[in-house]
Amino acid sequence: MIQAGFYVLSSLAIFSALMVVFSRNPVHSVLYLVITFFAITGHYALLNAQFLAIVNFIVYAGAIMVLFLFVVMLLNLNATIEPHKSTLLKFAAVFSGGLLLVVLAASVRGMESYKPDLAHFDPTIGEVKKLGKVLYTDYWLPFEISSILFLSAMVGAVLLGKKETN
Repeated sequence: MIQAGFYVLSSLAIFSALMVVFSRNPVHSVLYLVITFFAITGHYALLNAQFLAIVNFIVYAGAIMVLFLFVVMLLNLNATIEPHKSTLLKFAAVFSGGLLLVVLAASVRGMESYKPDLAHFDPTIGEVKKLGKVLYTDYWLPFEISSILFLSAMVGAVLLGKKETN
């Protein structure tokens, strides 16, 4: 069942990622990117990494993609006003894409001899309960410092956004 879910999510992620690149309409590209992030969230859930799945869902698929969609819709990008790319730029894009494909193929080929160590495998490694326990016991000081940093950033954003009345 998990393997079938993996194959379905993987095919959905690959298809939607390709549609992000090949879609002519920028709004459609952003919507395909949202589908890609949902598929990756499903992968995190299959890997028993609930915290990463929730963060990916809230931050990427929720906040950032909605922001991208609003920006693209407000810019009103049309294909008719898009400048044509030179052949040198197209060649550079194909060349860099080919180099990326070679690197990916080499890394996959290097994984053939990899054997996971199942003796030290902890199935609860990605659970929120375990992450919270580590975060609030071992790393409480950096956590509190980052919360103060976020609080000061929010106060700064409110002060910058406040209208001055004279």
